[in-house]
Amino acid sequence: MPVGGLLPLFSSPAGGGLGGGLGGGGGRKVSGPAALRLTEKFVLLLVFSAFITLCFGAIFFLPDSSKLLSGVLFHSSPALQPAADHKPGPGARAEDAAEGRARRREEGAPGDPEAALEDNLARIRENHERALREAKETLQKLPEEIQRDILLEKKKVAQDQLRDKAPFRGLPPVDFVPPIGVESREPADAAIREKRAKIKEMMKHAWNNYKGYAWGLNELKPISKGGHSSSLFGNIKGATIVDALDTLFIMEMKNEFEEAKSWVEENLDFNVNAEISVFEVNIRFVGGLLSAYYLSGEEIFRKKAVELGVKLLPAFHTPSGIPWALLNMKSGIGRNWPWASGGSSILAEFGTLHLEFMHLSHLSGNPIFAEKVMNIRTVLNKLEKPQGLYPNYLNPSSGQWGQHHVSVGGLGDSFYEYLLKAWLMSDKTDLEAKKMYFDAVQAIETHLIRKSSSGLTYIAEWKGGLLEHKMGHLTCFAGGMFALGADGAPEGMAQHYLELGAEIARTCHESYNRTFMKLGPEAFRFDGGVEAIATRQNEKYYILRPEVMETYMYMWRLTHDPKYRKWAWEAVEALENHCRVNGGYSGLRDVYLLHESYDDVQQSFFLAETLKYLYLIFSDDDLLPLEHWIFNSEAHLLPILRKEKKEVEIREE
Repeated sequence: MPVGGLLPLFSSPAGGGLGGGLGGGGGRKVSGPAALRLTEKFVLLLVFSAFITLCFGAIFFLPDSSKLLSGVLFHSSPALQPAADHKPGPGARAEDAAEGRARRREEGAPGDPEAALEDNLARIRENHERALREAKETLQKLPEEIQRDILLEKKKVAQDQLRDKAPFRGLPPVDFVPPIGVESREPADAAIREKRAKIKEMMKHAWNNYKGYAWGLNELKPISKGGHSSSLFGNIKGATIVDALDTLFIMEMKNEFEEAKSWVEENLDFNVNAEISVFEVNIRFVGGLLSAYYLSGEEIFRKKAVELGVKLLPAFHTPSGIPWALLNMKSGIGRNWPWASGGSSILAEFGTLHLEFMHLSHLSGNPIFAEKVMNIRTVLNKLEKPQGLYPNYLNPSSGQWGQHHVSVGGLGDSFYEYLLKAWLMSDKTDLEAKKMYFDAVQAIETHLIRKSSSGLTYIAEWKGGLLEHKMGHLTCFAGGMFALGADGAPEGMAQHYLELGAEIARTCHESYNRTFMKLGPEAFRFDGGVEAIATRQNEKYYILRPEVMETYMYMWRLTHDPKYRKWAWEAVEALENHCRVNGGYSGLRDVYLLHESYDDVQQSFFLAETLKYLYLIFSDDDLLPLEHWIFNSEAHLLPILRKEKKEVEIREE
């Protein structure tokens, strides 16, 4: 077909149409066929470009297709959920029409699958219409407006980079206030005293072998007796040294603490050309240095903590202010994990910066750190939460959720922990954090917490409306979290949350008790006729994780029920029987085997968390009292920031 047939505007008799109309009557030629073909090609190109741009814009703004599929094809129903075990969340309130529709979509309508499907289709149509409206608005912008937006964004990033360098201008002088509850006294009970001494001996064994075979490197390989380094830290060295500082201090291993301090002073270097995990470096290095400073008052730890904090600031240079997961320490270029949904940042990673960054502002006198993490709150509070839950993925460019996968274990866990602890660390003045925490816990209890047929309470994972009845070892921290937050719970709910914490502790103990090694697997399931048992080979390993000991510690402190000390001692015996080797402590590849298969890694968090929590379980409550200290996600100690006085007084000069 000739082009003119496609474009009637240009297909006209000679002397008429566009050519004749423009010719007038004199010396201008009527457009010939060749000229028309060139013009027609240009118009076709213009139309085609506009069509492609529209398609691209629509696709860019459409919701995640996996969410749509999960909503239509894999929507959960009562047949898939143990409805009899469903618990209402605390503080239930009257639902408006929208909330009622949302609740019906989650729980399903018995005997009426068509209504559920209709609800899903209506939601999809609404999302599509909204996405198309947004795409149209974007495409209607003039080139000048787009150019202006780009220039404004560049200017904003440049201003952010200049502001981020401000802390380099020097730290203000401070008057260090001696910390409360850091001097250990021997327990009165001889049996408890002996057990605590044993845990200290375990710390010495782990530390001395690290010092002998991997000093200055990140972690120890206790079987092959060499150093081990994870890519999480890039070229930064000394993860075990920094992670162990506060454990050495509270166990009164003074010589070892001084050795570690000297290494930090002489060798800890953040000027490296390597990509690091912002989350891991924050909780281990920033957290470890802050904790060491607050315990000892040694200025080198404050200096290094703030220096590292400054190095992490470029991670926040995104359109939304939600930080990248990975950051090159030299170039300041960030990116996200390639496997994360749609290039998203991870909830547990960007949500686990708040405590440390608030203290960085406190110690440096510079508000930039606090502003960065408070902006994360602002972004989150503008977003609609599916069923009140926080998905694990958030795109830092669009500021919108990725896949609707919700977990209180890996990818989500410490976000919830930090909401509660932000409120506690603020001397209970951060009411926004408190509300966010209890709203989230209510949604978690409504949609994720279930009971097995034998009565074990567990926390499942939520994937686009369908529950996966799996609980990770990482999720076991939640028992301690629920108990710790019980005192601030809505009226009449304190005892409920304390009991919920106890139920989670019992379930996690069962996951240990049902293995041959008496140590818990990485994940355990409640389906296919099994309860609290790992059924997949890639979930049967144990890497010296601390989360169960963490919950035992909080439950012991808050209830003084002797079973928590009993369970903790069972774990000590299992660690000694199965993980202790001549060169330190090693993780296990399969806790269900009769004979040990070692992974040959002594994780730095074994010294920072596992042994610290065990030591505190067999110590009196006046060592690091909970009314004065908060533990970060790596069990590093941060003091509560009192309104009436500051742990560090900044002096004016």
